[in-house]
Amino acid sequence: MKKRTGASTVLIQRGCSALATTSVGSIDFPQRKAARLRFQDRRRLFLIALAVPAVVYVVLIALWPLAQGIWYSFFDYNLLRGGGRRTFVGLANYAELWTDSTARRALINTFVFTFAAVALEFVFGLCLALLLWREGRFNRICLAFLLIPVTITPVVVGLIFRALLAVDYGFFGYYLAEWGISGPRGFLASTSAALPVVILIDVWEWTPLVALILLAGLKSLPGDILEAASADGATALQRFRLVVLPLLLPTVFLALVLRVMDAFRVFDIIFVTTGGGPGDATNSLMVYGVKQGLQFFNIGFASAIGNVAILCIAVLCAAFTLLIRRADVRANET
Repeated sequence: MKKRTGASTVLIQRGCSALATTSVGSIDFPQRKAARLRFQDRRRLFLIALAVPAVVYVVLIALWPLAQGIWYSFFDYNLLRGGGRRTFVGLANYAELWTDSTARRALINTFVFTFAAVALEFVFGLCLALLLWREGRFNRICLAFLLIPVTITPVVVGLIFRALLAVDYGFFGYYLAEWGISGPRGFLASTSAALPVVILIDVWEWTPLVALILLAGLKSLPGDILEAASADGATALQRFRLVVLPLLLPTVFLALVLRVMDAFRVFDIIFVTTGGGPGDATNSLMVYGVKQGLQFFNIGFASAIGNVAILCIAVLCAAFTLLIRRADVRANET
């Protein structure tokens, strides 16, 4: 009887503990769920609080000036007039861009500069990236020296090359003028040679950046695919054309878009080296817009120039996106 009584007592105690556990769990579950929801709400509010300063900064620094520039472009607004009077003219400032010969020349120069500089930077950057693709101490040392031009600001680069190409005291300009290669006034004072020289200066500065981007893309390529292509008997040119280049298209797209966006709004190098001259030989949209805004205080026309530059950059980036997507589709089909 004692054994049975002890066994029944143990069963009763286990049942009571199970019921207690079940009741406590059923009571605590809504509280835990509510606590979990409260934690998620607090986390969401914390992330929103972290993002608010960045959003405010972007709105105040980027979006508000952009909207203000779009608004001013529809007005005849010149700060030299008393009281800051504005007259609504609609699209007259944009129409003046097509009738003004200086503005047309600046637009043509900007497109020539962008396509020539980006094309040369991509070709040279791809060659450098392929040369530095292999791992080695010598390649790492060369890569460290290669990044020096990127660390120099464009204004300083322009000042350096203006000093080097100066006819009277320049290290290169003096001898080029003496040998009759650059003419008596130098390359930067020549209407035919000034723009190509400025393009080469930009190529010297930004080719290492393109090479670094493409090198990062080459480093990320899967080695087994390249080994399989080599085992199948593909030559180096065939591996590059059929394997490397299709896999490198996203990196190529990134490099081209970044450089097109930066090259189209070129200002520093041109302003420091030639100031847009001689004549309008090196005048770009941004240089012309800054002159209209800060030299002649024609805010409405300067805003229209800036908006046209933004629109051209967007169109060029969209065109590059379509071309890269079509090339990617063709590469995947083959």
